[in-house]
Amino acid sequence: MGRVAGPYGLLGWIKVFQPVEALAACRNWWIDGIEYRVLEAREHSGTLLARLAGLGDRDAALRLKGRTVAVARDALPQPEAGHYYHADLVGMEVVNTKGAVLGTVQAMSSYGAHDVMEVAARADMPARARRLLPWVAAVVRNVDPAARRIEVQWEADW
Repeated sequence: MGRVAGPYGLLGWIKVFQPVEALAACRNWWIDGIEYRVLEAREHSGTLLARLAGLGDRDAALRLKGRTVAVARDALPQPEAGHYYHADLVGMEVVNTKGAVLGTVQAMSSYGAHDVMEVAARADMPARARRLLPWVAAVVRNVDPAARRIEVQWEADW
């Protein structure tokens, strides 16, 4: 869901990269399988600053640097129309506008300019192991959550 960027200040606060709004709404986080109660959270320069129970100093916060923050799916607010949580996209079938199956979404990553969808070919498909597709309007044409299918403008031989 999010990633701990590192400590913030000396009192055990951590700085977390996206999704800021969704994480701020959750009161319980899991980091490396350990549940933490969120005592305070606030947005700061596009990141989320959070104070978690059990983290009392900078050293404790530093140990979480680079770790992934997970939350219960049912604790998240419903995304706006046309927006999706990365976790909801993983496992969806990806087809191009000509109907060719490209594979399934294995992971979603954020690299700054835009998100990237990692699509792995199914075991019964020829050679190409994986593709990295930018999550931009010119590529992603339609997302059908009910059918668990994403349509993209992407040639099968790219």
